[in-house]
Amino acid sequence: MFYITGDTHGDFFRIKDFCQKNNTTRDDVMIILGDAGINYYGNKSDRKTKQELNGLPIKLFCIHGNHEMRPTTIESYQLQEWHGGQVYFEPEYPNIIFAKDGEIYDFAGFKTIVIGGAYSVDKYYRLARGYSWFEDEQPSDEIKKYVESQLDQSNWKIDVVLSHTVPFEYMPVDVFIKGLDQSTVDNSTEHWLSYIEDKLEYKRWYAGHFHIARKNKHIHLMFENIEKYMRR
Repeated sequence: MFYITGDTHGDFFRIKDFCQKNNTTRDDVMIILGDAGINYYGNKSDRKTKQELNGLPIKLFCIHGNHEMRPTTIESYQLQEWHGGQVYFEPEYPNIIFAKDGEIYDFAGFKTIVIGGAYSVDKYYRLARGYSWFEDEQPSDEIKKYVESQLDQSNWKIDVVLSHTVPFEYMPVDVFIKGLDQSTVDNSTEHWLSYIEDKLEYKRWYAGHFHIARKNKHIHLMFENIEKYMRR
């Protein structure tokens, strides 16, 4: 079975509770829509988290968010084939895998593309206080080209999009941080996703990032809720 949830930011209680209540196994997969909080500190604290999560009776499939390191910047990560596409994994923690942006996977019979990354609206707050901020949080030009080339090969037809943020017109502006000057926010990723969404023929689009659960047209924003993948 495939399941899906929003950002966890290092707090995996709901996933542990879900596994216990649903008697999951390592054949089951939990998709986390970015900001998992697994590669955040880059030290033994991350390793402790991974050791704990690797023992869960479910496999974690994580999309890149904005408050975490990319696997490509961590030497211990390797690439392997999984469900028709490439993923990043560490041999020591095979139960935790990270998507490669632009890869197309077969999840429960649904053709699924992953597009991670977003801008951190709290960037300057983090920098001023010495908190972690990751310069490569948004998709690079190289990643964007790869995503588009993959969609070209699929004739711009896909079943599901898994992303961290959403196309610009679907952003939930009513839950934006009050008092934040939106002119300082870089929405280039959202505008690019709008270009993607406008051309793409798809069935559903899942995203996290905004810490809200909401459904709008084909777009499903997720946070602490857990659903069966592609449940109607």
